[in-house]
Amino acid sequence: MSYSDSMFRASAPLVDTHAHIFYRGLTPTANARYVPHYDATLDQYLSVLTAHGVARGVLVQPSFLGSDNSYLLTALAAEPDRLRGVVVVDDATLQCELSEERVRALDAAGVRGVRLNLVGQPVPDLFSASWMVAGEVMADSRWHLEIQASGQQWLELAPALSAWPTKLVIDHLGLPKREHPGAIEAVLNLAGLDKCWVKVSAPYRSSYDQAESIFSLFLKRGSTDRLLYGSDWPFTRHEDNGYPELLAWARKLAGEELLNRMMTTNAYTLLEWPAESDNLVAEPILQRPN
Repeated sequence: MSYSDSMFRASAPLVDTHAHIFYRGLTPTANARYVPHYDATLDQYLSVLTAHGVARGVLVQPSFLGSDNSYLLTALAAEPDRLRGVVVVDDATLQCELSEERVRALDAAGVRGVRLNLVGQPVPDLFSASWMVAGEVMADSRWHLEIQASGQQWLELAPALSAWPTKLVIDHLGLPKREHPGAIEAVLNLAGLDKCWVKVSAPYRSSYDQAESIFSLFLKRGSTDRLLYGSDWPFTRHEDNGYPELLAWARKLAGEELLNRMMTTNAYTLLEWPAESDNLVAEPILQRPN
């Protein structure tokens, strides 16, 4: 797809709210479902952002690295103006990993949330004492809980998420599946909560058709102020996708004005990230195709 001088200027530096970085020397968790056999480094990601006029990114800990967030934290330290992070924690060591002292340190490092990647995994008991304490600590730092789940998992999660004390983020439009209409309704109901944001990302992880269908329902339900754009770079297990093509898909789906809000106002509101910085290197230009 060719891009040219037909473009619009965003109201603030653009934010890609979902990407992963890693390299082949990192040690995967023992139960990893998939381990990439290539590098997707911080430098590569920053180059992709700059090439597409996106100034800032949110790094999400990839599931195959488990709770070893060290590479992500190193990246945040290297680019504090351009990056924020979402970490993964071990359910068995929540008291340590999400202690008040640890969360304060991670917050100062640029972390803004915790991710639960539940695809193929058991649903944790978020009503348990350890998770409830962790939720209160996260709430004190205004972090969010980010959930990747699928199908009937949403029905199991809905009661606890509705009562959860922090902001919520639903990954990849909730991975909608028509064979689970109850789960779609549960996701829509959660997205209707003022504390819940939805990432418009990774349509290939459900299907483009189903992703676009649920997106239209989010619009009808009035969730536009809490929609976010994420590239899902480097598209693990779906590497035939491309950054410009996914930006173009989102622009066609949402329109220029809404995509601009998704990548600026909505993202900054969730992350409580000031839009101003003297150290950003990418021009806030969102290119549009001919």
